[in-house]
Amino acid sequence: MAIPPTSDAGNPLKGVALVLAATFLFACGDTLGKHLSMLYAAALILSARYVINLVLVLVTMWPRHRSAVWRTQRTGLVILRGLLLAFATVTMLLALRVMPVAETVAIIYITPVLLMLASGPILGERVSALGWVCATLGFAGVLLIARPGSGLDSRGVVLCLLNAFLGTGYHLLTRILTRTETTMALLFHTALVGSVISVGLALALGVPAWPTAADALMILLYASCATVGHLLFTSAYREAPASTLAPVNYMHIAFATMLGWLVFRHLPDALGFTGMALIAVAGLLAAWRASRTPTTLPVETLPEG
Repeated sequence: MAIPPTSDAGNPLKGVALVLAATFLFACGDTLGKHLSMLYAAALILSARYVINLVLVLVTMWPRHRSAVWRTQRTGLVILRGLLLAFATVTMLLALRVMPVAETVAIIYITPVLLMLASGPILGERVSALGWVCATLGFAGVLLIARPGSGLDSRGVVLCLLNAFLGTGYHLLTRILTRTETTMALLFHTALVGSVISVGLALALGVPAWPTAADALMILLYASCATVGHLLFTSAYREAPASTLAPVNYMHIAFATMLGWLVFRHLPDALGFTGMALIAVAGLLAAWRASRTPTTLPVETLPEG
């Protein structure tokens, strides 16, 4: 997601409230996604999410901006960015099918650390000693969560890590493309590419089971949680700087843990909680480091899925 510049007249408290609301919606979406992914094809669920997102972008932006909504300068990279996010979302749903919500979300939050490490060779940003401490803490956290004997499905862990790598590529391209592309065009192409990929997969693979009326409403709610959450998240960065909002993003893990317990009666064990805490500390330190380094762009702490 492209983070718009913060307005000097912004309201930091409003920004924090918006991120809290967004992360709660994301956790609700993760919980709904887990339930739905165990019943229906991932492509069907994602089709609803991305098509609703595309319709919303067109309805809200096309009447005023017309062709500027989809006008780009580096179209190939914009499409690649959309592909990375689309496949990251696929891996998220497939991971949730076999993994608890809390552990899935926590592992994916290694993305900010991967982004910081990748920004060195790709964007020319120096990785400091603190950066390597962040990386060590983050990877130690993942190992504690996914350690042998944890009971987690190894396929799910691999899908979570794949999501983190795809999300890292997505955020790197976001940093590059925000120099030449509008936020509006990036949002449109993300929704368009996701719609094409998910609908194409649904048509190619078929839909083994169609949802009941109640489940169709649940799929609509899942799509709405993702779409509205991203809109709130974007709005938050107009009110406060990334350094202020970064810690609040980690409420996503707390909300996911709470909802995972309420709906599926699952709680991580003590070592799992320790690993989640280490990942959160690593991400927070990475965000703090970015805020203290003028040449470093802010570290987005929102994982993709």
